Amino acid sequence: MLIYICSYTGASGNGDGITLARLDPETGRLEALRSVAGPSPSWLAFAPDGAHAYAVNEIDEFEGAAQGAVTAYRVEPRSGDLVALNTVGSGGTVPCHASVHPGGRHLLVANYGDGRLAVLPIAEDGSLGAASDVQAPAGPVGADRAEAGPPGSFAISGHDGSHAHAIETAGRFVLSTDLGQDRIHVWTLDEAAGALRPADPSFFPAASAGAGPRHLAFHPNGRIFYTTYEEASQLAVHGWDPTTGRAPLKQQLSSLPPGFAGSSFASALAVSRDGRFLYSGNRLHNSIAIFGIRPDGTLRWLDAEWTRGDYPNHVALDPTGRFLLACNRRSDNVTLFRVNPQSGALAFTGRYLPIGSPNMVAFPP
Repeated sequence: MLIYICSYTGASGNGDGITLARLDPETGRLEALRSVAGPSPSWLAFAPDGAHAYAVNEIDEFEGAAQGAVTAYRVEPRSGDLVALNTVGSGGTVPCHASVHPGGRHLLVANYGDGRLAVLPIAEDGSLGAASDVQAPAGPVGADRAEAGPPGSFAISGHDGSHAHAIETAGRFVLSTDLGQDRIHVWTLDEAAGALRPADPSFFPAASAGAGPRHLAFHPNGRIFYTTYEEASQLAVHGWDPTTGRAPLKQQLSSLPPGFAGSSFASALAVSRDGRFLYSGNRLHNSIAIFGIRPDGTLRWLDAEWTRGDYPNHVALDPTGRFLLACNRRSDNVTLFRVNPQSGALAFTGRYLPIGSPNMVAFPP
């Protein structure tokens, strides 16, 4: 099984770019194969057919302009190697997330630095064109401190302006999180024009003031989604109506163990394929929270597993659901855990993959 690990480079980190690695789904053996250089490729999104991939370069200047960049790659079918096709501006500064629209003709990009969202057209050969649309979501910024954070928390980040953190397609809608505005914006994509249009409702607020929406993950049934709040170290559970774009709040709860006090930052989410378990990364606490998912989609706390590293920016389940990987940015390693399919518990395999400043791990379709 081939996997791709994105890492920060240069002044931002110790990484080499995108590392191609191999995971044996039977034995759990994990080994790095080779790397593709690039300026801080912090997120990698695959086309639906897996033939192309797109890496956001988390920088704030490209071709003399205040913007980040996105690189398009062809994926070699036998080796999995990434062959660069072209690089274009990201439509904003410090891009941190991207996703390919299911139609396969547009890449959606979230620029954290200035909060702008961009639509980049995808040509027939997989290369990218200049942005066909750039949106700067309007709205006030949220509170500096998370009102629902743990006691004694000094987890403060990003409420100085708009900061888009993720952008995902949900049926005929597109959802984007804005950490600075404490909002999740709702859009539709005009595929003919390659442009985002505000939906009705055009946004819904964070579950608590100053929480800092970060990442989204859908339940396999498509009627529930989960949001992680960076500053509040919370999770929110929303119902989802794919016909109206409405998302009623069902539950909010901490991503940290009961009784925790102090500072921590929630990171990424992973939902098991059978819809029974959810995993959430906690930076500073350096743990992976484990939740059971009830039949109605709400969560119940089960346990937390130490990541064996520092500052897990990303956690991800492999496609078989047998393993979970944690990208420990500050300790320069990726750690591997075996998943118990009955209880959801994680067992450390003893395997560390040395990767400088890893930020996320991606699996081809």
